[in-house]
Amino acid sequence: MKTFGLVGYPLGHSFSKKFFTEKFENEGLNDHQYLNFEIDSIARFPTIFDLHENIVGLNCTIPYKQQIIQFLNEIDDEAKAVGAVNTIKITNTKQGIRAKGFNTDIIGFELSLAPMLNKKHKKAIVLGTGGASKAVKYVLTKLEIDYISASIEDELFDKEIRYNDIDEAMIADRLLIINATPLGTFPKVDTCPNIPYQAISSDHVLFDLVYNPEVTLFLKKGSEKGAKIKNGLEMLHKQAIAAWEIWNK
Repeated sequence: MKTFGLVGYPLGHSFSKKFFTEKFENEGLNDHQYLNFEIDSIARFPTIFDLHENIVGLNCTIPYKQQIIQFLNEIDDEAKAVGAVNTIKITNTKQGIRAKGFNTDIIGFELSLAPMLNKKHKKAIVLGTGGASKAVKYVLTKLEIDYISASIEDELFDKEIRYNDIDEAMIADRLLIINATPLGTFPKVDTCPNIPYQAISSDHVLFDLVYNPEVTLFLKKGSEKGAKIKNGLEMLHKQAIAAWEIWNK
């Protein structure tokens, strides 16, 4: 049985497991299975190979997209530049298991975001500085969109600011706002990043990496001001397809 899976904690209702299980069923891939590997510490990552001999591909999600790199034999150039991995190809060799990391969030995010943009969208605010934000920033740089990132961490790095630094003038100047935090995810649907939503206009694009619920409070507040909005579901689909292609190369 060819085994694929998702590494993270907690996993709850996993998009990846549902997506790939349905894909295997629809394509008659009866010798394929997709499992959730919910581990409460990244130190437990090697143990999943003791329990499952035929792992050939893995996805990685919060909070391990950065921590998992230490266990990999090799990392793709883009994933290295981003500093986060969400897809791992496993190869069995005479020397043992070899694991190579990739970041398909880059592909998924760019393909999902790009159709929403026009010439006005040259400046962005990224809400969050965790692993999910790293692919976002990489794509914005690639698209030549200037960004600043709002952080709750004690130490600020390049292009990072505090949430209370985001005022109405900054919102008016930066017409692309991306939520790369888990705020608003089910069941905590009454939460959202604390920014001055009153300054949002019909020229704005609000993109939320969260996909459950379909319309988060962040997106709802943007929509009420006439902004174009999009959640992270299409991005997830596209990154999953890209992961599948990597596993089958």
